Amino acid sequence: MTFTNNTPAMDRHFRYGNSAVICEGASMRAVCRQLATVVTVKGDIDSNNIDQIASYVNRFILAEKPLTLDLSSVNSFAPQAISLFYDIDEKCGELGVDWSVVASQPVVTEIRRQEVGVPLSSSVPEALHHFAEGNTARRRLLPLLIKSA
Repeated sequence: MTFTNNTPAMDRHFRYGNSAVICEGASMRAVCRQLATVVTVKGDIDSNNIDQIASYVNRFILAEKPLTLDLSSVNSFAPQAISLFYDIDEKCGELGVDWSVVASQPVVTEIRRQEVGVPLSSSVPEALHHFAEGNTARRRLLPLLIKSA
């Protein structure tokens, strides 16, 4: 197992905040946005790095903050990596937060092959828009819940 905080060549442009974490063929980066936390994983997800990726993603599942897992740049996705979605769903369910996955073709293929129910979005902006709509709906209900008869 190798953890490195160096940014790979394809991510060399300057960024504020967290640098990429490299782990056995995958790079991971998390960005906390106003609407949600976005965790991006690039490269290959396999049995060599799935535990480290799951641990990294779980660090960023926060109460009252939806999670978007951006796997749009994943090149290969091992069958056992589906456990990542079960872990996320369990933790998000405990905290009562929404989550969404932006998936590359190898990820979508494995999700369909194993018939796993995963909340998919076509892009990070679409996922953030979905979370914004949910916030708006909750804000509309808040005055109704506060008023007493």
